[in-house]
Amino acid sequence: MIIDRLNVRGLGRRLGVAVIGFACLTPVARAQAPAPPAPPAPPAPAAPERPRFPMPQGPRVTSPEVAADGRVTFRILAPKAQSVRLLGDIPSDGPAVPMQPPTGRALTQGAEGVWEVTVALAPGSYRYNFNVDGVSVIDPRNPVTSESNDNTWSLVHVPGAEFMDTKAVPHGAVAAVTYYSTALKRFRRMHVYTPPGYETSTQRYPAFYLLHGAFDCDDSWWTVGRAGFILDNLIAAGKAKPMIVVMPAGHTGPFSFNPGAPRPPVDEFSADFKGDVVPYVEKTYRVLSDRQSRAIAGLSMGGSQSLSLAVSDLARYGYLGVFSSGIFGITGRGPMPTPPGPSFEEQHAQALDDATLKNGLKLVWFATGKDDFVLETTRATVAMLKKHGFDVAYKESAGAHTWTNWREYLNEFAPLLFR
Repeated sequence: MIIDRLNVRGLGRRLGVAVIGFACLTPVARAQAPAPPAPPAPPAPAAPERPRFPMPQGPRVTSPEVAADGRVTFRILAPKAQSVRLLGDIPSDGPAVPMQPPTGRALTQGAEGVWEVTVALAPGSYRYNFNVDGVSVIDPRNPVTSESNDNTWSLVHVPGAEFMDTKAVPHGAVAAVTYYSTALKRFRRMHVYTPPGYETSTQRYPAFYLLHGAFDCDDSWWTVGRAGFILDNLIAAGKAKPMIVVMPAGHTGPFSFNPGAPRPPVDEFSADFKGDVVPYVEKTYRVLSDRQSRAIAGLSMGGSQSLSLAVSDLARYGYLGVFSSGIFGITGRGPMPTPPGPSFEEQHAQALDDATLKNGLKLVWFATGKDDFVLETTRATVAMLKKHGFDVAYKESAGAHTWTNWREYLNEFAPLLFR
């Protein structure tokens, strides 16, 4: 139906309403409603999130695997390798040659490119690495490491030796300490062991300076040497006095046994030790500084350094230990040539013959293995000291120039200190 516009206007006049416009109500005139919006398209599937840390590829490898009977299995995933050998403190599968690197043990390739070898080891700690097609690599599945003079090793401990195992006793702390060496004009590092209870006590402790060998560094005595655990166990058993053990860095520059290789001056370490290490320790830690509360010992190169430091400053040390060492060159033969210039005996003649200095010297202790290449050096050094009136305790043990002996020596020497 169509409504007459004129009649509408008339109706408006009669009602007194102004009609401005009027929409037709026919279906033709009605406006079309907008179409509803199309539903949004579903989101595209997200790309899988990439792992924050790369996951190991290939089969899961466990290494090292230590069995209860002391057998240790070493493994490495190297599917493209042609040969893999295990090197380090692990006994070789061939004859050992003195002063030559060990040949190690060959690994056998198994399924999925995993190489492995199983070795029976006596209780103790062992450094090792893999040689993969001529390239030395640490064990990628073992986070435990030990530093030496010029490289890093993987480290495995085989339990079974009570004196150095990790036991349920109070434990001390070992700190890596950075200090500035005024003697060398650069920053240096040492490790310091503080005994159980040090942090909560006000007690002052004796100080034991423990030096490493030529192929080692300040990290070595507390990692492969197990010094912290050895002291923990001795103190807990009442066999050793609580003490602070300072393990400084004995090298001041590149070192090599090769003839003609550059070596830092011998007195550089002495200047750093006397001028910076000892003053830093006595300023920073609660240590007793009298002669009867200070000891020094070392292995191999560190034993020679300990002997030199103690004899040249004998009024400061009450205890001296020399492990697998002596005065290198004293025999005039062997792998350690006689250094040029005056001999050790000539350089220290006054101190060696001063009877008053010997009065306060509580202990001079030497030990060397019967198969050690420095055995004759040790014997000659002990004989020289006895000639000058020193009371020397000396033992020859089984074994050679190895950490197996040096850990044992520390376990025997530490209980003798500060008594």
